[in-house]
Amino acid sequence: MKTITVQELQKILAAGGPVDLIDVRTPAEYASVHVPEARLCQLDGLDCGEIIAGRKGDVHTPIYILCHSGMRARKAAAKFVAAGFEDAVVVEGGTQAWIDAGLPVERSAKGALPLDRQLQLVIGALVVTGVLLSRFVDPRWIWLSGLVGAGLLMAGATGFCPMRSLIALMPWNQKSGCCGGGSCCSR
Repeated sequence: MKTITVQELQKILAAGGPVDLIDVRTPAEYASVHVPEARLCQLDGLDCGEIIAGRKGDVHTPIYILCHSGMRARKAAAKFVAAGFEDAVVVEGGTQAWIDAGLPVERSAKGALPLDRQLQLVIGALVVTGVLLSRFVDPRWIWLSGLVGAGLLMAGATGFCPMRSLIALMPWNQKSGCCGGGSCCSR
C-alpha cells in the first residue's frame, strides 16, 4: 500500500497543483477539525467507482486518503485497489499527524466529541456500570465488564472495533453533509 508523510503531502499542496485529498472520517469528526484541502467521503458510504468516475483532470493522479490516525484510510485505500484504482495513497498518521506537525487545519467552534473520546466514554461507562451492578445488584453483572474487556482485546488484535462502528452511526456523528460517493462528497 502506498503511503506519504504529512510533510511530503504539504509540499505537494504548496506546489499548487491539483490534489485529490479525501477524509474518510465521520461528518462530526470532519466538522470538528480537518485539513483545509480535504473533502469528506465517509468510509462507511465510500463509493470508489463513483469517486473515480467523477474525477476531473488526469485519472492517473493519486488520490490521497486520510482519517484520524490511518486505520480507516488504509481500509479506504484497500477499497480503491479492489475497485481497480492503484494510485490510492494513505497519509501516514492522518489528521492527527497533520495537527502534530503544526500544519494548518480548519476547526469548528462546536461539534461532537472525536470518535475516540466518545468510544472511551462509552467503554468506561460500561465497565463502571458492570462493576457497580455486580457489587450492589447481582454478582453476575461482572460479565458486562468482562465482555467489554474482551471486545477491547479483539479490537486491539484485529484493528476492527464494532463498538466504534456503531458509535459512528449515531445521529450526532451524521450531522453535516452527505458522505457517499464522489458527487456527494463535501468540502
